[in-house]
Amino acid sequence: MAVTLQSAALGTRLDRLPLRPFHRRLVVALAGMILFEWVETYAFAFVAPALREQWGMPLSTVALVAGVGQLGAFAGGLLSGYLADRLGRRRTMLACVILYCCSTVGCVLVQNPWQLIAARTTAHLGAQGMAVVAIVVLTEFVPAAARGRLQTYKVAVGSLGIPIAAWAGYFLVPQWTWGWRVVFGLGLFGVIFAWLIHRWVPESPRWLASQGRISEAEDIVSQIELQCGIKPSGNGLPAPATTTAPGPPETPDRPRISELWTGANRRNFLIVTTMWVTGLLAYSAYNTWTPTLLAETGLNLDDTLLLSAALATAAPLGALVAVPLIDRWDRRRTQLALGAMSAAALLLFSLVRAPAAVLVMGCLVSLLFQMAVPFLQVYSAEIFPTRIRALGSGTANALSRIFNFAAPMLVAAVYAGAGYTAVFVLLAALSATGGLIAARFGPRTTGVSLDAATAANDQHSKEAATS
Repeated sequence: MAVTLQSAALGTRLDRLPLRPFHRRLVVALAGMILFEWVETYAFAFVAPALREQWGMPLSTVALVAGVGQLGAFAGGLLSGYLADRLGRRRTMLACVILYCCSTVGCVLVQNPWQLIAARTTAHLGAQGMAVVAIVVLTEFVPAAARGRLQTYKVAVGSLGIPIAAWAGYFLVPQWTWGWRVVFGLGLFGVIFAWLIHRWVPESPRWLASQGRISEAEDIVSQIELQCGIKPSGNGLPAPATTTAPGPPETPDRPRISELWTGANRRNFLIVTTMWVTGLLAYSAYNTWTPTLLAETGLNLDDTLLLSAALATAAPLGALVAVPLIDRWDRRRTQLALGAMSAAALLLFSLVRAPAAVLVMGCLVSLLFQMAVPFLQVYSAEIFPTRIRALGSGTANALSRIFNFAAPMLVAAVYAGAGYTAVFVLLAALSATGGLIAARFGPRTTGVSLDAATAANDQHSKEAATS
């Protein structure tokens, strides 16, 4: 659907705003929510060795627990993407938070692997729903020149959830038989940031405009302008640039998955789906399996948890390293470079065995993976038009979870058949793929307004159709 003049005018007003406390509060609220989503997501990696001992779980059951949770993430990405485009960003986010917190209680109280599977499936559904919508919300509020940078700050704060889960696992799991329940229970602190979302994050004006609710969108933009020290362009009415739009406003249709297969949307959807599938499979498998695989090489539980916690600590640093790069360099070429470096680091990691060497190479892998996360997140939201932005980004993310459902079993099979090194060779190949696809086929989005990116995609689609 063509971008309306009203929506474009509101987007221009958002893009011209200086960064002020409103934007910082937005990042804090969204990042805090993502922090506890990552605590829950990665907690299992650090409690799995203890659960294997307590419940006598074989590696195949560990793989099943890790894999089935991805089905919940798939449902969360797909459902939240549709609901965010249909009912609104803010309402969908809050619903996902409630589901996530209730499911976290279930994770704390489980008594066997099957109950854990059920609780983590619903927890992943809520957590993934939160993550998908948070990416879109921040993308739609932030000025184009700072879009990547603020998304990276969100990732940096959110990724603190990984070392929090890791160090909690190190200090709590070996000390008490119920220590793993406390690690799972950390996710309940996400309630605090749910309250901040309710208080600090308004509905997206871009989404409201795409629904024909121009007056509501203009009111929100005017309030944000006042908070940023800018005189509003209108007084509760559409801005002058929007009053010349010909004809009556269009009645919005429900977003449909079929739209992802039309014109430029199809190309973009295939690109970001490939990037999500390969990138997330490698990243998730590395974080989920490294503690268990290190234990299988002969390290005891304490040493394994200590090394894994140290590796996880490098993750937030990676996002911070990406801050000065993400809005300066072409996101596509940066993804290509990061993928190549990650692949090389994974291959070297697979060859070392001494704890000190594992620590150094593992930290490098974690840092490079986390540098790539904000590039992937912001890019996957930028290249879709507003009315299907959450659906496109969320569905691509959700499809990667289907592949991740099989990934734990694949990793277990590769390890059993070909050994420790072969697992990391597989992860290296996956890490390099997404960047290659983005650099070869993806459109440029760095520093480009969301409306201009949509128009460029439409033009590219027309040119492709006539060539």
